Amino acid sequence: MTDVSITRLSAAQADFDDALSRLLAWDDSVDHQVNESVRHILHEVRTRGDQAVLEFTARFDQVDAAAVSELEVSQERLQQALAAIPVDQRDALEKAADRVRDYHQRQMQSSWQYEEADGTVLGQKVTPLDRAGLYVPGGKAAYPSSVLMNAIPAKVAGVAEVIMVVPTPGGTVNEMVLAAAAIAGVDRVFTIGGAQAVAALAYGTDTIPHVDKIVGPGNIYVATAKREVFGTVGIDMIAGPSEILVICDGETDPDWIAMDLFSQAEHDEQAQSILICPNAEYLDRVENSIRNLLPTMERAEIIATSLNSRAALIDVADLSEAARVSNRIAPEHLELSVADPQALVEEIRHAGAIFMGRYTAEALGDYCAGPNHVLPTSGTARFSSPLGVYDFQKRSSIIGFSAHGASEMGKIASVLARGEGLTAHARSAEYRIEGSAEQGGVE
Repeated sequence: MTDVSITRLSAAQADFDDALSRLLAWDDSVDHQVNESVRHILHEVRTRGDQAVLEFTARFDQVDAAAVSELEVSQERLQQALAAIPVDQRDALEKAADRVRDYHQRQMQSSWQYEEADGTVLGQKVTPLDRAGLYVPGGKAAYPSSVLMNAIPAKVAGVAEVIMVVPTPGGTVNEMVLAAAAIAGVDRVFTIGGAQAVAALAYGTDTIPHVDKIVGPGNIYVATAKREVFGTVGIDMIAGPSEILVICDGETDPDWIAMDLFSQAEHDEQAQSILICPNAEYLDRVENSIRNLLPTMERAEIIATSLNSRAALIDVADLSEAARVSNRIAPEHLELSVADPQALVEEIRHAGAIFMGRYTAEALGDYCAGPNHVLPTSGTARFSSPLGVYDFQKRSSIIGFSAHGASEMGKIASVLARGEGLTAHARSAEYRIEGSAEQGGVE
């Protein structure tokens, strides 16, 4: 059944805010049974290590192994995959990787420091993580693009070791995923998945080293496991369903816009596709394009369910109002399909990625534009950013006082510390005050 009935809203309607809130609502609460299952798996892997990983891999992926070392993919095997895939696939992966690498190299942050007049030195030391874990979906839902988008920023940042986990249900290996790992410079690959893989990365086992941060998409069990291990390790984000919001001036081919909306709707039934336009007649034309094009889509059922449950066509007074509505939504992907996107982007405050102009399909950003496709969802673009090199670097403050600087700052610290009732803090600072009774000796 692929009939579509897409929600129509107008920013002028009295209940617009309430209607928009209902449209955007997404229940990210975790099913109690999923939570219990994930916690059990995490506990088992934490306490029993390799043996638990083997048992869960056999149970959930139907892959039997006598040792976890048998589930590791060698660098030679990765190179074999790179050599074996069709030439056009290898060429596309390598060109995409080059663009992703070039973009992310521009994000590199360097250590810095400065010296004040009295010789005090302040600064920041930027250091890459020692080890990062990359979760990659496997089986039918295999995404070599995710390997590039997650591994390359880590390697650009200088992460010493990138450990990739990818499930192979029933022993099904995706050659493009392995080839992408070779191109991206992944150091070690294990064919495990699910919450057990997250646990192995977070806690470490005899065979799988623990990591400092886990990145990459996964199903509800993977997302729940990442949420549970946060604090033991860092994570990139808890991602919600895919989203696209298109602001159009009514001059783009409606078939293009319909297909752009499909590009997110085909991810899953909970994905959200929204079009905002100051031309109600154009919204009708896009809806007609949706009806005409939907039967031609391989994933028509998924697209139809997504559009029926979570899509909307929104009529606004003008492009400025479109920008205000967009900022309220804070979408993962925002297309500015207008004549002058540069002018409109000045009014955009919240979006994961902004696609400028009629020719910039969101799909280009998923694969080969260069910027990262790991983006904040569910309105979190209000306060978070795309995955990048900075996610694989940490910053340490540098503080070095001269004798005179310590004396002057000690006076300030003393007053503040005593105001907080922290006498040891105060006296520690006071020891360094020039001419104090306590300086240079003990009481």
